Amino acid sequence: MGWFDSLLGADGRKFIKRKDSDAGEAGRALEELRSSLYNELRTSEGAKHQQQRFCGPVVAMSFNFVVAVGIILTNKLVMGKVGFNFPIFLTLIHYFIAWILLAFFKALSLLPVSPPSKTTPSSSLFSLGAIMAFASGLANTSLKYNSVGFYQMAKIAVTPTIVLAEFVLFRKTISLKKVLAVAVVSAGVAVATVTDLEFNAFGASIAIAWIIPSAINKILWSNLQKEANWTALALMWKTTPITIFFLVALMPWLDPPGVLLFKWDLNNSTAVLISALLGFLLQWSGALALGATSATSHVVLGQFKTCVILVGGYLLLDSDPGFVSLCGAVAALGGMSVYLT
Repeated sequence: MGWFDSLLGADGRKFIKRKDSDAGEAGRALEELRSSLYNELRTSEGAKHQQQRFCGPVVAMSFNFVVAVGIILTNKLVMGKVGFNFPIFLTLIHYFIAWILLAFFKALSLLPVSPPSKTTPSSSLFSLGAIMAFASGLANTSLKYNSVGFYQMAKIAVTPTIVLAEFVLFRKTISLKKVLAVAVVSAGVAVATVTDLEFNAFGASIAIAWIIPSAINKILWSNLQKEANWTALALMWKTTPITIFFLVALMPWLDPPGVLLFKWDLNNSTAVLISALLGFLLQWSGALALGATSATSHVVLGQFKTCVILVGGYLLLDSDPGFVSLCGAVAALGGMSVYLT
């Protein structure tokens, strides 16, 4: 090494030592950052902070928007073209796949820890898991028996239900400006989807029965994350087994017989699996959006996407929903922009 040292000279040796020192400092800083992040995820407060840091309102609602559009179209395909006429069992598959993925995250220590048990009564988690089974199961059943337009029309009733429930339970109010904006959005969606309404007595009954569980489900998801430091994934891990139990109980009542006779070939199984993966992403993104915003904002987003699909189809796919429907969609988009300001 003597000839190498003499070749470098004193200045060269100092430069290399300085570079080695800089690399060592960078490595230590990176290790400290990794250790700090890992330690933050080991507490419910730290995990909640990281969720808020990386998934704010815009990211969460955009994520939920994209997934929600995808799963509505996919589930309609699965229950229509594929012929999987078992909406509750489809929902059960969604939550079972979600539970497997969450167990995998937990095994890799990627699942955020839950808040101390004393901060959240077991009855609250049990209630959320049960209500989620009814909200998700009835939503897919409604989608099976109703047109997409009627399905979206039923969502309009969820908004005033949430506002009323939050006022009764928490004395929470919203400003007159937002009330008027929500009214414009709801009216716009009603006008935009009026041409796609196919009335079915059983489907309408399911849609009406779905309204209250859907509203309470959104309120509980939002409230537990904001008040008790729950993260979306930790809350999903605790409630998914309860939801699965109630979905199994609902199957004999709402699903037709013959699920074992379904043709599980490669194409059909792939379609159902894609639906299940989107179901996991929908649950996760919906929980993130509810934790970052509010139950009312989340349901208004659901109405907003209906109008975006309609306007996008007109602009990009040459579809012709009609002048009246387009006016309703544009009005709803305008109401949504006012609501967000």
